[in-house]
Amino acid sequence: MKLVVFDVDGTLVDSQALIVGAMEMAFLGAGLEPLDRSRVLSIVGLSLPVAVERLAPDAPASQQEAIVEGYRDAFRTRRIRSEAPLYDGALPCLDRLAARDDLLLGVATGKSRRGLDAMLKHHDLGGHFVTLQTADTHPSKPHPQMLLTACAEAGVEPGAALMIGDTEFDIAMAQQAGCAAIGVGWGYHPAATLREMGAEVAGDFAALERMIGDWAQ
Repeated sequence: MKLVVFDVDGTLVDSQALIVGAMEMAFLGAGLEPLDRSRVLSIVGLSLPVAVERLAPDAPASQQEAIVEGYRDAFRTRRIRSEAPLYDGALPCLDRLAARDDLLLGVATGKSRRGLDAMLKHHDLGGHFVTLQTADTHPSKPHPQMLLTACAEAGVEPGAALMIGDTEFDIAMAQQAGCAAIGVGWGYHPAATLREMGAEVAGDFAALERMIGDWAQ
């Protein structure tokens, strides 16, 4: 049995509008000028406090904390109005992978467990995954603990696990955990960056499914 672990934001769901809009509101609420979209998207995948430290390194701790809380509030409000959509092809790909008797599926995400649960419920994906790892109980990516815990919960050795993600943090986490990795080209970090780190990159979900099948053989 092998384990395929998916990132969420930028890999399964296109949440950039929610993320960028919430971070803009958080910065304004903390008395700072909003950052441009590319800067905000560069930190997707990191746990929120770590992401804010990178985005506002010169801000005092109290202001960083205000940004974190402002982001959580703004993101929750925006998500209630409209949950981030799945990328085209994500659902049928997950359905087929979950139906295989040689694969288990999991999630490793910088999202909170509350946010992940809401996404899974909205898209009716709760039954697809045997392990769910979030930022609430782990160090931020690229620390390997999230992925190692997923392997332990699934009863799979790291060498029999594959991480799927759109950021350099996903690829680095897999490498540190001793797992394989495949990047996706539709997310928030450049595909060229993922390739430079040694990952193959899928251009769409059809290609990703083929690549997973080849790896699982």
